[in-house]
Amino acid sequence: MGRLTTHVLDTALGRPAQGLKIELWSVEGTGERVSTHVTNDDGRVDAPILEGSALKRGVYELRFHAGDYLKASGQALPDPLFLDIVPIRFGIADEGAHYHVPLLLSAFGYSTYRGS
Repeated sequence: MGRLTTHVLDTALGRPAQGLKIELWSVEGTGERVSTHVTNDDGRVDAPILEGSALKRGVYELRFHAGDYLKASGQALPDPLFLDIVPIRFGIADEGAHYHVPLLLSAFGYSTYRGS
């Protein structure tokens, strides 16, 4: 059964990013928000973002609300923030596969990859 998961690590603080809002958007067609999630104390959402028959081929975008998280983290930050909403656009080609899209985050940069 296919599924989409994510997690967020704060690389500047060396810990999971707890309380970070994540939106999933479908990019194709009218481009609509599919769901909204918040990371738990392990930097993950409590269940797969999509799974089973809800995981369809197509282009999606995860929008990580990094700015709100960074402001709440107590770090010294510039005003305005360098990063606010971090969009990661990706494609799902195999409905039976596991797509794990993590975010490694700091106030001045981020990276991602297809994880397992």
